[in-house]
Amino acid sequence: MPGLLRIERRELAAVGWAFAYFFFLLCSYYILRPVRDAAAVDIGPERLRWLFTATFLAMLALVPVFGWLAARLPRQRLLPILYAFFVLNLVAFAAAFPPLVFFVWLSVFNLFAVSLFWSYMSDVYDTAQAARLYGVIAAGGSCGAIAGPLLASVFAGLGHSTLLLIAGAILALTIPCILMLGRWARRNPRRSEPPADQPLGGSVLAGARAALSAPFLLAICGYLLCYTALSTALYFEQVRIVGREVPDAAERTRLFANVDLAVNTLTLVLQLVAFSRLTALLSPGWLLALMPLVSIAGFLWLGATPTLAALIAFGVTRRVGEFAISKPAREALFTVVPREQRYKAKNFIDTVIYRGGDALAGWVFASAAAFLAAGVAAGWTAIAFLLGARMKSWTRDDARSSPPLQPLQR
Repeated sequence: MPGLLRIERRELAAVGWAFAYFFFLLCSYYILRPVRDAAAVDIGPERLRWLFTATFLAMLALVPVFGWLAARLPRQRLLPILYAFFVLNLVAFAAAFPPLVFFVWLSVFNLFAVSLFWSYMSDVYDTAQAARLYGVIAAGGSCGAIAGPLLASVFAGLGHSTLLLIAGAILALTIPCILMLGRWARRNPRRSEPPADQPLGGSVLAGARAALSAPFLLAICGYLLCYTALSTALYFEQVRIVGREVPDAAERTRLFANVDLAVNTLTLVLQLVAFSRLTALLSPGWLLALMPLVSIAGFLWLGATPTLAALIAFGVTRRVGEFAISKPAREALFTVVPREQRYKAKNFIDTVIYRGGDALAGWVFASAAAFLAAGVAAGWTAIAFLLGARMKSWTRDDARSSPPLQPLQR
């Protein structure tokens, strides 16, 4: 099996802990998501608009807080402290459950916690390892995304408080995974990297400045904005087509559940057996461009034939490709930047830029989304090849001994 997955023997323990870390993280989240969605029904669509805005503002407020912590605490203390804080939040929500606050909290937690996970992965593994291992590691999240809803379904009758406590207990299991990965990283350090117990330093807003000024990071911002915009466009198409062709609410729920099951199952298979093979066959640019190219064809198809069959086929293909190929390939981009940017700039991109893209695209794609989205996907493709070419040139020249991006401004 290690040979099939292209894992070296010395990497087995680290991959196992990373797999478990992502499994526990997404399992916890997917237990919590049905609680949020049930609360959203009671909240109503009018107030949800304000909650999305509140989520974006919360992201903006957290950026300087995280920057301050990251500048002063080494990763081996920073990550356990943050995840322990999240666990305590869930205990508090179990004792008192304000739906509006919980909706915003979970929307922030999802992006923030997952961003921290991938920041840590890019800290532990170098570019070559990422190409081989990120697919297997991402499969841990897919397994958690399957296990979480199953647990939520089994224990749903026990009430929100029980589900929150179960999710908190599972989330707490990420902390020993982080500590064990840290031990492995200290024994197998990356070249030209500062010690793991050294704080990142830098100013509080250094990540935001770098993300919006460094050309490579700015291109990543553009790539992610295109992805979030097209996800919103597809959501509007889904609402319109499913609302027209599946009038029964129970049938809609069954349809979405079947689609989620298909997506998670196919994603897991591709992550385990295909991603590392694709990285050996395709350049970084082509890996990043696969889903933009699929999106061009898919949105043109939906624009010409807006049927339920076309929506499901395109939606499943796009989500599977994103989770199994684009997401690991996108995260590998951060292996070629200095450590400070892997945490500060990456966190800003994964949270503020992501949620900002959601908010902006919600107005742009409110109608006539498909053909406009195909045009955005063409620009997305160009950004993918730009990022891939830059990353390929740096890794080919073994630029890790001389980082391609300068450290953030103090």
